[in-house]
Amino acid sequence: MKPMRTERLILRNWEDRDRELFFRINSEDRVMEFFPFRRDRAEANAFMDHLRAGIAACGYGFTAAEIAETGECIGFVGIKETDLAPFVPKGRLEIGWRLAPEFWGKGYVTEASRRWLDFAFEELDAPEVASFAVWNNRRSLAVMQRLGMRLDGAFDHPHVPDTHPQFRRHILYRLSRDDWARKRSAIE
Repeated sequence: MKPMRTERLILRNWEDRDRELFFRINSEDRVMEFFPFRRDRAEANAFMDHLRAGIAACGYGFTAAEIAETGECIGFVGIKETDLAPFVPKGRLEIGWRLAPEFWGKGYVTEASRRWLDFAFEELDAPEVASFAVWNNRRSLAVMQRLGMRLDGAFDHPHVPDTHPQFRRHILYRLSRDDWARKRSAIE
């Protein structure tokens, strides 16, 4: 993938130098508060390799987000195809993120997500982009609202195990291509 820039960030494929941060954002309790699992180092490495291969193959995915000024990787922000039918049709794009806690509250996710939405609608001609989070994940739900996504109900996530019912209920947001275009026109 060709790296993409925002005002403060570079969105790029994963590199070996990112492994420690990637492990941290997949194992730390604060970051993984709304997930029923934590990845050990081997699992995190395998997941990063999986993401890296997917990004290399199609040019997008849950990519590394790096502070342009310092070169420091802060986590991931990106888009990927999803299959949560009937809630989100197979092949539709979802946008998602995960940052190390010291980078929360600085607007990085919103900034990077806006760039990814532009890519989804301009380069991939996506009809819509979805996002979802556990019902009480206020930080992620607030980002979806800042992005101009519209609330589209709730669903029980089919991949959450019965051992973690507190994580099953998810809130779904969507942004259509038409709504994105209207918001872009209003800004310009």
